[in-house]
Amino acid sequence: MPNDWVVRKLQFRVLYRVFFMRVIDLELLSMDADPTKLIGQFATIFASISFFLTLPALLTGFRRLSIPGSWMFEHFLIETTMTIAGLIAVLSWDSAFPDQRDVLVLAPLPVRTSTLFVSKISALFAAPALGTIAFNFFSGVAWPLSFISSSYGFLGALRSWPTYWMTIFLGGAFFVFTVLAIQGLAANLLPRQIFLRLSAFLQAGAMCLLLSVYFLEPSLRSPADFTALENQRMLAWLPSYWFLGLFQQLNGSMHPALAPLARRAWIGLAISFLGTVAALLLSYFRMMPKVVEQPDILPRARTVLWSPRFGSSLKSAVTLFSLRTLLRSRQHRMIVSFYLGIGLAIVVGYIKGPFGGLASTAAGISLPFLLVSILMMILILMSIRVVASIPISLRANWIIRVTQVRPAHQYQRAVRFSWMVLGVAPVLLVLAGSFAGSYPWQQVLGHLVTMLFLGIVLVELCLYTFQKIPFTCSYLPGKANIHFVFWACLMLFLRLLKEGAIFEGRMLHSFLGWILMVVLLAAAALAARWLTEARAGPVDEVLFEEEYPVEIISLKLN
Repeated sequence: MPNDWVVRKLQFRVLYRVFFMRVIDLELLSMDADPTKLIGQFATIFASISFFLTLPALLTGFRRLSIPGSWMFEHFLIETTMTIAGLIAVLSWDSAFPDQRDVLVLAPLPVRTSTLFVSKISALFAAPALGTIAFNFFSGVAWPLSFISSSYGFLGALRSWPTYWMTIFLGGAFFVFTVLAIQGLAANLLPRQIFLRLSAFLQAGAMCLLLSVYFLEPSLRSPADFTALENQRMLAWLPSYWFLGLFQQLNGSMHPALAPLARRAWIGLAISFLGTVAALLLSYFRMMPKVVEQPDILPRARTVLWSPRFGSSLKSAVTLFSLRTLLRSRQHRMIVSFYLGIGLAIVVGYIKGPFGGLASTAAGISLPFLLVSILMMILILMSIRVVASIPISLRANWIIRVTQVRPAHQYQRAVRFSWMVLGVAPVLLVLAGSFAGSYPWQQVLGHLVTMLFLGIVLVELCLYTFQKIPFTCSYLPGKANIHFVFWACLMLFLRLLKEGAIFEGRMLHSFLGWILMVVLLAAAALAARWLTEARAGPVDEVLFEEEYPVEIISLKLN
């Protein structure tokens, strides 16, 4: 008989790997998919950012910085690390606590509750820890040399490294603890069916809050900023500055202006830790029986059944299926909220920042509103393109497979129409309501027509590589080089967006200029439509299973 400790160790390893991979929903992936490749790509992105962040430290020769410069870089690294850890915790929302599948599968097995508990907690904190290490892989070695306390000499260099890493791990743990405490306490205090209905909104709200605070948080550098009375209420609600004070305290370079923030960091960390412990204990010993005994969502009686028509039956079916998926799926709503949160933060940041100085043109729509319009159109369609690649129920797509009685190009036309209805039309309605009565109607109408053609171009670009029905095809990570796409968008997107808003503002002043701009957009839309139709022409069947190219043959020995 094997030793009990050895058996529990093997069980822990297996359960830890399973729970760690649950950060990615494996049921959505193709049978040839490798989830470790997707995790590796995101780790590569964070490590690449870390490498570029070390360049200023290398160029300055690791010399000690003045208080404004030192506090600015310290706060930026701490704030970014905390946000990354918090976002990973929010993304792991559905796998944070045992669900019905875990209980039904693991309860009959000879696995102790303590083993299940420890493996779940270890996997839960492993993903934020991996993101923290990847982001600070280079910067966590170089930048602490510039944060050395002048009163400790050589010992200050030895003290700065562990202090920095301890601070960023404590800051990331604070956000992870806070997310777990809120989720766990809400799950135990609310009836299960109500919590499941509110869970997606809590998750989306946490996502938008983290992104908005990160992009909109003001930059305080000097001791006078931290002691000013008008900033005290704001500092009481900004945890990243709390941990800046904590770093100064542990590093031996504490300034009196940061002492209250360090105390807040310790108090907040203790409260979030105790809340997480209470939530975890209640979830494992109180909520697990309810998970088995109660259904997830009770059926709701409907008195009125109405399904609008959108032209042909195929267009109506695809459009209604896409709309109901976005309304019902928590995972898809969360991804859409991620893009909306980024867009909201960037828009407000531009309006309050230097771009806000260009608040109005000579006699037309203000440039910030043009920026908002373009950004809304791009992010909405981009989010729809991303979530459309993720199936809502991969095991049920056989229903659509067996009912494919029309050519593939008709399905693509239906998808095109559905994206126009779900992505372009809502943005135009919001813009029409926002601009009405605020600007000359001629320029408002011209802007709406411009946004319509921009939406058509973006839809065609999204459909160029999308030969399938939304939310029905398996997902194959690793096909897209997301690390290259990330850097390309980071370097070009914001600059091009600003230049596009300025260009449209100039063209709207002249009728001939507006006609030229619309003609160019219409030509681009026609070209993109021709390329999309040419690519979809030879395809006979709709794609339902993502696979690697046929040139790659795998024996699947693993």
